[in-house]
Amino acid sequence: MKRILLLAFAIAGAAPAAAQPAPTSPLDGQWRGTSDGGSCNAPLDFVLTIENGFVDGSAYDTTAHGPVPNLKKAPAPAPTPGLWQIHGVAKPSGPFSLVSVASVKAADRRQGKMTAQSDGRGLVISETTGCRRTARLSR
Repeated sequence: MKRILLLAFAIAGAAPAAAQPAPTSPLDGQWRGTSDGGSCNAPLDFVLTIENGFVDGSAYDTTAHGPVPNLKKAPAPAPTPGLWQIHGVAKPSGPFSLVSVASVKAADRRQGKMTAQSDGRGLVISETTGCRRTARLSR
């Protein structure tokens, strides 16, 4: 039995190795900030986590409103998205792309695109679609 195990380890490339440390990115960490209102006059509060270069986070629009009572008996306006999910892969130098998806109900799927870039000790995120807001985030 011992010979079979030794042979298996030899074929696999020697003795079992310890866990390898995960690669890191200089942008890793928690990022927070608020955008300007853009053309929609609706600022977003950003909370992003970058881990090993992978971006995951959200942005919240505090001015978003859901359906309200309609006193004129007309069709109600669609609710505006209040929460955006943000994903992407960070690059330590140069701009990188992010995708945002609104948390809304039914078939009203809304998505947007953003670019981000390291700016000294901060991170600048700009919407390339939609309201064209710009946010400056810090750790």
